[in-house]
Amino acid sequence: MITTSVLFATAFIVMYAAHLLADSPFQTDTQSARKAGWTELDSRERAVRHHHGWGANQAHAGTHTLITLVLLLVVPGWALGLPLSVAGLVAALGWIHLSHGLIDRRWPIAWWMEHANQSSFRARGGAAHVDQAAHIALGLLPAALLLAKLG
Repeated sequence: MITTSVLFATAFIVMYAAHLLADSPFQTDTQSARKAGWTELDSRERAVRHHHGWGANQAHAGTHTLITLVLLLVVPGWALGLPLSVAGLVAALGWIHLSHGLIDRRWPIAWWMEHANQSSFRARGGAAHVDQAAHIALGLLPAALLLAKLG
């Protein structure tokens, strides 16, 4: 018999693998550069137009959602035969999409580092590490949602 702990651990590991795939090999240069918004510069390097970046942000979050869905259906769902409810999948994937899109706007990480007295760490490139820590920490909830008896 499969325990809840085994299903939780399996779901989390699969979602972590999906996160790594979506954040590296499946993230385009355009998504990476524009997901938090960006500024166009003219030929003299002066800011001429600011862009919101939501299209690139949502394309990247959608990549996360799709890769997570596929891996969850294939590994725990098909290969291991673990029970996955539609409601649990919808809740987990919704959380992944929303939280990933928000974290990747970059201002939440900047805000955290400023208020956690990490300005020098941020200046030395620490934002990427805090970004990944936030994704992983917030990735625990969808693993739990996958198991929840929703509805």
